[in-house]
Amino acid sequence: MLAVVLIVGLLYALPNLYGEDPAVQVTGARGSAASEQTLGQIQTALKEENIQSKSLALENGAIMARFANGDVQLRARDAITKVLGEDYVVALNLAPATPRWLTLLAAEPMKLGLDLRGGVHFLMEVDMDTALGKLQEQNIDNLRSDLRDKSIPYTNVRKTDNYGMEIRFRDAQARDDAVSYLTGRHRDLVINSAGGNLLRAVMTDDRLREAREYAVQQNITILRNRVNQLGVAEPLVQRQGADRIVVELPGIQDTARAKEILGATATLEFRLVNTTVDPNAAASGRVPGDSEVKNTRDGQPVTLFKRVILTGDHITDSTSSQDEYGQAQVNISLDSAGGNTMSNFTKDNIGKPMATLFVEYKDSGKKDANGRAILAKQEEVINVANIQSRLGNSFRITGINNPNEARQLSLLLRAGALIAPIQIVEERTIGPTMGQQNITQGLEACLWGLIASIVFMVVYYRKFGVIATTALIANLVLIVGIMSLLPGATLTMPGIAGIVLTLAVAVDANVLINERIKEELKNGRSVQQAIHEGYKGAFSSIIDANVTTLITAIILYAVGTGSIKGFAITTAIGVATSMFTAIVGTRAIVNLLYGGKRINKLSI
Repeated sequence: MLAVVLIVGLLYALPNLYGEDPAVQVTGARGSAASEQTLGQIQTALKEENIQSKSLALENGAIMARFANGDVQLRARDAITKVLGEDYVVALNLAPATPRWLTLLAAEPMKLGLDLRGGVHFLMEVDMDTALGKLQEQNIDNLRSDLRDKSIPYTNVRKTDNYGMEIRFRDAQARDDAVSYLTGRHRDLVINSAGGNLLRAVMTDDRLREAREYAVQQNITILRNRVNQLGVAEPLVQRQGADRIVVELPGIQDTARAKEILGATATLEFRLVNTTVDPNAAASGRVPGDSEVKNTRDGQPVTLFKRVILTGDHITDSTSSQDEYGQAQVNISLDSAGGNTMSNFTKDNIGKPMATLFVEYKDSGKKDANGRAILAKQEEVINVANIQSRLGNSFRITGINNPNEARQLSLLLRAGALIAPIQIVEERTIGPTMGQQNITQGLEACLWGLIASIVFMVVYYRKFGVIATTALIANLVLIVGIMSLLPGATLTMPGIAGIVLTLAVAVDANVLINERIKEELKNGRSVQQAIHEGYKGAFSSIIDANVTTLITAIILYAVGTGSIKGFAITTAIGVATSMFTAIVGTRAIVNLLYGGKRINKLSI
C-alpha cells in the first residue's frame, strides 16, 4: 500500500518539474470554428515569418501553438492575427510543458494563484441604463397587457425620462378608468393623470434601488459561473462600490480572450412571428406598432411581435448535441416559472411560428464622453419553427451553423445571460516576475526548513532519524501530488507558507514515537516490544494533536476567503499526509528493517 501511494503521489507531482511554455491559443469567434484549414493557415503564416514553434496542435475546436520564449510568442501572435483577422480570437497563454505520457494519465501541474503566476485584473462597471431600460420595457408590456384585458382603449404609449412611460387615451374617462385600475395592480409604479388625456407612470425609488442591486448581484453570480465553466483556477469576483465588479483571473496573459468570456452578453428571446405582414412591407420597415423587423444571418427579414414570450434569464441548463439529421442543436432546460410561461403560451398558439432571437452586445468601436466603449446591440433570428405541441421545461433549438457555435452558445446560456452589459473601465495585466520571486523564496524557505529538520533528526535519532527523514520527503511529494490532483486546489503564497509550516511540524509525530520507544527501552522492554509499545502509545497523542489542527484548517477554509483558504488547504493536506507517512510509512520501514529479527540494540 505504501509503495502504491508513493508511486501515485510521485507520478502526479512530476508535472510540476516541467514548467510552462509560452503559447498562442486560437479559438473561433461565434459562427466560426478552428479547423484543419485554420491550422494550415497558421503554419503558412509562421513559416513566412521564419517563426519556429515547439508544437502546433488542434484539439476540441481550439489551436494551441507553443514557442521557445516570450519574444517568439509575441511575434507569432502578431503574425497569426494578421492572417486570421476578426473571425478568430488569438490570445496569449501559458501552456503546461507536461510530457504526453503524463497527460494521458491526467497528470497536470498545480494551479497557481494570481500572486504567483500573474494574470489579468479587470474593473467592470454594470451598464445600469440598459438594465433599467429592460425593466422599463417590461413595465410598458405589462401596462399594455392589463389595458387590453380590461378593454380600456388607448392611443399610444411612449417612454419618458427616468425610465417612466406615458400613455395617451381617447378621452379623460378612459384615462381615469386606467389610473384607478392600474394603481392597485402595480404597487412599484407611481401612476397619475396629466393634461391632454395622458397617464404618466414612473418607478418608485425603492423599485429603482432594488433593480440596481439585483443587476449587480446577478452579474457577479453569472461572471463567477462563466469563469468556473471555463476552468480558470481560483478566480476573484467581487463587488466594488455601487455598480462596479472586480475580476482577477490567474494565469491569463492576454486580456482578449478574458474580455470575450466575461463581456459576452449572449442571450435568447423567444417571440411569436407576425405572419400578417407582407414580406415586401417588412423589408421596407412598414410594420404595425406592436411588431418589429429582425433579420436572419442570411439577411432575410422576419417580422416579430415586440412582446417577448421568454428570455434567457429562465434558462437553468443548456447542452449542445446533434439532431436526427446530424445538424447541431442546443437543448434548453427552463426553471419552473419559465416552464409554466412557455407551457401556457404554446398551449394557446399551436400551429403558429415562433422565432428564437439571439441577442448580443458588442463593442461598437466608438467612445463616449468619458472615453468608455459604446456597446451596440446586435440581434439575429437563428431559428423559426411552428409550435407543433405544448412545450414544457425542456425543448431544443436548431438552425445553428456548426457544433462549435452550438457549444459556445450552450456554454454562455448555461453560465447565464448578463442582466446588463458591463463596461471594462480598467484592465491590468499582472506579470509573473513578482510571482516567480515569491515562488523562488518560498521554495528556498521550504528547502532550508526541510534541511534543518533532517539534520536534527539524523543527528539526534540516528537510523530512526533517517527513517523519519524518508517520511518527511515522502510527505512533501504527497502534498504536491494531491495539490496537483485536486481540481479546485490552487497554490498561493500563503499556501506555500502552509507547506513550510506542515513540513516543520511533520516531525512531531516521529519525535513522539521515537521518544516513547526510548522510554520503553529504558524500562527494560525488549527491542520488538519497545517498538510495538512506542507506536501504540504515541498513536493517540498523534491523532489528538493532528485532528485538532485539521479541524482548525477546515474552519479556516469554510469561513475564510482568498489567501486564508490557500493557507488552510495546504495545511489540511499536509496534516493528513504527515499522519499517514509518520504512522504508516515509518512503521512499514521499521518492520522491514527490524521485523521478525533478533535485535539487541536500536540505533535511536
